[in-house]
This record gives sequence, structure tokens and C-alpha cells, in this order.
Amino acid sequence: MTTHAKPGQLDPSWQAVLGAEFDRPYMQSLKAFLQQEKAAGKTIFPPGPLIFNAFNHTPFDKVRVVIIGQDPYHGPGQAHGLSFSVQADVALPPSLINIFKEIQSDLGIRMSGSGDLTPWADQGVLLLNATLTVQLANAGSHQNRGWETFTDAAIAALNAKREGLVFVLWGSYAQKKGAMIDPHKHLILKSPHPSPLSAHRGFFGTRQFSRINQYLTAHGQTPINWQL
Repeated sequence: MTTHAKPGQLDPSWQAVLGAEFDRPYMQSLKAFLQQEKAAGKTIFPPGPLIFNAFNHTPFDKVRVVIIGQDPYHGPGQAHGLSFSVQADVALPPSLINIFKEIQSDLGIRMSGSGDLTPWADQGVLLLNATLTVQLANAGSHQNRGWETFTDAAIAALNAKREGLVFVLWGSYAQKKGAMIDPHKHLILKSPHPSPLSAHRGFFGTRQFSRINQYLTAHGQTPINWQL
């Protein structure tokens, strides 16, 4: 986390880009919904201070790669505000296992077993879920409440104000969400989702991690160290 962002608050670099969104009716409605859920005794993930974790680990001007997920993991101790990532010492979810398998096949890297992707975020990989909260044991429970509009605004800002980013769109949901990205300004990598239901239909063998690093290197940037 950047030193000037307090837990639970939006990093100043993102606040400058997205701050106006918090005053819009949809965000006011979302805030009221979350307050009602908490008042009703429902457990919400990730914990409040980690909701904007992706933004706080990867400031707007430091973003180099964007990996779009759908909504947070809904099991205890899993979600911490980074798409596909789980907190340390938590069992790896199936999709993340397949991501690590592809990294090993692509780059010859053997992962340590930790599913905490924070080191990626700190190198400029924005691990962005479309929906930033979820109810315990209720997948997709906070969809269509406003988060998608907020994260669309983040993607639109990156598309408009930055150049030479890599957008990684796994599965039809992420690909629809990425429809606003200009392929003339950015590299867009698409494949099936790494879920066990679809990984064998074209996620494995795409070598997207080496392709990301080749693109970054070609644009004068340091490649991502994917090793965990």
C-alpha cells in the first residue's frame, strides 16, 4: 500500500481520477445498501479497509497491466481486494491453481504455494474485480448494485489517460467489461477463463504471461516478475 493512503480510503492518484464518482447517485445508493447489509448482521468480504486494496497497491500512474476479475471470493479469509488473489496461508482456489500452472508452463517458474498476489500489484498489475464486495457464502450477491459502474469508470480512465497498458480479459464477462478499451493504444489479451470449467478450452497454452513481458520490454518497461 502506498504510504499516503490510509486503509479503507482511495489512493490519492485514483481519488483525483474517480473522486467525483462518490458523489453520484449510484454510489450513494451503493453505500446505503452496504450499510443496510451490515446492519442486518450480514458478513461482507473483503473487510472494509481492504475494499479498495487493488487501487491502493497500484496507483493510477503506476498501472502497467490490468487483470479483470468478476467478484471477490466469498469464503472466510479469502478475499483481500485483489482479483484472483487470496490471503496468505489460505488454500488456493481452482482458478488460481490453473493460473499458476500456466505460468509454470509458460515461464518455467515454480510457484511457492502462496496465493497472495500482492507482489504483482506492487509491480503495477491492477488486480481489479468488477464488483468490490460480496456477502459470505453468496457468490455474486453484490452484483448490479453500482460497483460495476465504478469499476467501468476506472477502466475508462485508464483507457483514456494512459497508453501502452496490457489488459488481460479472461472469460466472456471480462471481455464484455473490456469492450471500451482502445486496441490501438493498448494490448488486449483475451482467452477463456482459468476456471476448471473452461481452462482447457483455450486458457492453457496461451502464454499470456510471457506475452505481457514481451510487450512491456518492447515499450521500454521492466517486465513483471511473476514469481511468488
